[in-house]
Amino acid sequence: MPWMRSHRTAVAAAAVAPLLLTVCTAGPAHAHGAPTDPVSRVYACSPDGGSAARSAACRAAVGSNGAPFTAWDNLRIANVNGRDRQVVPDGKLCSGGLPAYRGLDLTRADWPSTRLAPSSTVTMRYVSTIPHTGTFRMYLTEPGYDPTKPLAWADLPDRPFAEVKDPALRDGAYRFTAKLPADRTGRHVLYTIWQNSSTPDTYYSCSDVVFPAKGNSGGGSGQESGGGRTASGAADAGPGDEGRAADGPATDKRGTDKKGTDKRRTTATPTPSAPASAETPRARSADASDSTPVAATDGSGTGASAPLVAGGAAGVLVLIGGVALALRLRRR
Repeated sequence: MPWMRSHRTAVAAAAVAPLLLTVCTAGPAHAHGAPTDPVSRVYACSPDGGSAARSAACRAAVGSNGAPFTAWDNLRIANVNGRDRQVVPDGKLCSGGLPAYRGLDLTRADWPSTRLAPSSTVTMRYVSTIPHTGTFRMYLTEPGYDPTKPLAWADLPDRPFAEVKDPALRDGAYRFTAKLPADRTGRHVLYTIWQNSSTPDTYYSCSDVVFPAKGNSGGGSGQESGGGRTASGAADAGPGDEGRAADGPATDKRGTDKKGTDKRRTTATPTPSAPASAETPRARSADASDSTPVAATDGSGTGASAPLVAGGAAGVLVLIGGVALALRLRRR
């Protein structure tokens, strides 16, 4: 009877609808982003991190986590809206306070790191698979930072040393440059906050970096594993020397007067695209005199505000199956 066919069709549609909703709202495994140069902890310790993933620090992080960092690009929190210091607890800055990434907060002085030079211009390569608009803010731990203590907000300046808005996503990555502060030596953390404007999400990442001791030019930059030798051949400081300047022992900056700390913000600018390397990316230095103003988006950096079409082929199969079911019921 017609009314029975209509009823069956409605029941079939109601059964299929939740499946379609699940497909549309589930995010893909790799859908967002994280720094690969200077390499971030989450990327270095992921299955895509190459030899860095086999380092002692990464093995310990995965063991603490209880699972590998497969979703290295998904370290994000929704609806922070600039309240980073209120939302992310001290000691959990590298994980964003997310239990799935807790291994990144281990207090170690041997995380895979990138060698940098004070006052040089660093190029950030932030890999992403879905373009978003938003602002990147880059912080560098204060002089005297001690990597054997939990990273706290007091270890970071109040203002970022560089900030860039809406860089374009090219060849799978955002690239922009920024001039580094001149007064850092030893091991530090480059802390990057990416606050989206096209989604409610904010992303957090820790990149471990090493600056040469005063009087040691140690030119060049490159990836290194803690305690190993750098790309330039200079030996990295051992765990007992991390966070200590050449002219004296480390000092804990928490709660102390930060007078004299360089509070100037250096503008960051998107850089032309470069071919992606099959190896773990290396930090690159540029002319320290670069002071190009912050660039606005050129339009190519915009895109989907959220991963609403996830599941790909699975979604298509569910949709086709639902339609077929509805048609069969109508014919009865």
